[in-house]
Amino acid sequence: REEHNLHTTVYRPWGSYRGIDRGERHQVKRITVAPGEQLSLQMHHHRAEHWIVVSGTAEVQREDETFLLRENESTFLSMGTVHRLRNPGRIELCLIEVQSGSYLGEDDIVRLEDGYGRTNG
Repeated sequence: REEHNLHTTVYRPWGSYRGIDRGERHQVKRITVAPGEQLSLQMHHHRAEHWIVVSGTAEVQREDETFLLRENESTFLSMGTVHRLRNPGRIELCLIEVQSGSYLGEDDIVRLEDGYGRTNG
């Protein structure tokens, strides 16, 4: 059995994510972003994402637009859309991310800008 090699919570410099559910063409994650932190400016070739804010405030950059999402608000990011998530608030941001597509691996992240030296685009 391989369960001891899998961790449900993955820590990143900006916060963490936890896998909640996974199927053949979908994956659900609970993402937390620390105050003032942001994820890389990125895109995906093989998946789309829905983001639903559970608590806190999310600043979303989607292509050339930037907007805020608050508790119980959501947005959709189609495949190939350049995007970034940031927590502009003073409390932890928590959101649910629903991924759908033909491939859901973490190596489908094309990082265009990153504050932690992880760019690959």
